[in-house]
Amino acid sequence: APCKTFAGAISKTAAGGEIDTLDPGGFGAVTVTKAITLADEGTGEGGILVAGTNGITVNCVSDPNCTVVVRGLQIDGGPVGSNSLSGIKFIAGKTLIVQNCAIRNFTGGSPNGYGIWFAPSGGTASVTLLVQNTTLQSNGVGASGTGGAIFIQPSGGTVTVNASISNSVMDANNTGVRADSTLLTGGAINVSVSYSNVTNNTNGAVAAIAQNTGGQPVGIVVDHSAITGNGLGVNANGQMATLRIGYSEMSHNATGYKQVNGSTLTSFGNNLISDNPLNTGTLGSIAPS
Repeated sequence: APCKTFAGAISKTAAGGEIDTLDPGGFGAVTVTKAITLADEGTGEGGILVAGTNGITVNCVSDPNCTVVVRGLQIDGGPVGSNSLSGIKFIAGKTLIVQNCAIRNFTGGSPNGYGIWFAPSGGTASVTLLVQNTTLQSNGVGASGTGGAIFIQPSGGTVTVNASISNSVMDANNTGVRADSTLLTGGAINVSVSYSNVTNNTNGAVAAIAQNTGGQPVGIVVDHSAITGNGLGVNANGQMATLRIGYSEMSHNATGYKQVNGSTLTSFGNNLISDNPLNTGTLGSIAPS
């Protein structure tokens, strides 16, 4: 028989199975501990509406090789004052795939308030985040500078994160895409942002953050994307932070770019960069190959 909630259905679904919504509606928060697909396949606005919690928590501690797919869902943190934590929080597993979703209104205070918070804990594995054709909007608390659309920060260990964000929109959040390697003792973070719009985010669009000296590498490549109308366009901070931009527009940001603390920020020389009244540091150049 059909279940009323994702939480009720997941206990009845084998690892590797799929839970599909049959009708429009809200199906509640859920914690995922095994490989699973949560999907709305065109029945209407199937989704998750929460207040004060995460929408989906991925914590596959007993199955470190699990793949979790979230497809076609509307994940909503509710109206102002709900203080919902994060739309999807990833703690343990192998791969998280988010496709054709809308994630909005997660405004819980620090350290929460993200559309997607990808925070694999410890270990030495390689983990993957794929975000495709997804809109992340109105996440984070601009006044206090917390939260945002997508935050990639392993909580420790020597894990390597490979992330790809494509054909997606990150609009009107506190921050857009932020990758932070400061808690790692080994491993690295590698991020690709392609064919995406990162717009109107209060405190920054795309940021690669590492320790001021030493630490583990974090690299972001932005390709065929628009970074417009943000408080800060691109931000590279820390000796092991690298951010490269190609075939992209960066315009009408309060600050276009910020390169500090020994980081590397480079353009492939084929971008449209204009109408950014302030910049900090140096935007270097690199030849496409």
